[in-house]
Amino acid sequence: QVQLVESGGGLVQAGGSLRLSCAASGSTFSRYTMGWFRQAPGKEREFAAAISWRTGNTDYADSVKGRFTISRDNAKNTVYLQMNSLKPEDTAVYYCAATRSDLVIIANWYAYWGQGTQVTVSS
Repeated sequence: QVQLVESGGGLVQAGGSLRLSCAASGSTFSRYTMGWFRQAPGKEREFAAAISWRTGNTDYADSVKGRFTISRDNAKNTVYLQMNSLKPEDTAVYYCAATRSDLVIIANWYAYWGQGTQVTVSS
């Protein structure tokens, strides 16, 4: 079992930056691939970024590549999502998720989810 708690969301102007954090507890954090997903109003949840527990490799959705950076600190049981050059279309609830699988981008492969944090980008 893994419990996940996101933080760091908020309101930012287009072009600005935010850093999301996801604190994990309850199990061996270093053995989980961590992902960030997002869901905009009226849309399905979509993959944003992931970082492998095994290799440290990362993967990004094309829509965030070059602007977002996922990282993890296993000593702090925390995964981060640094978001730069934010656009209004990045507005969504952002969810942190954990899986024992390797680098995967499919939401159904993630067994554990946080409650989400709202990111709003104004134009």
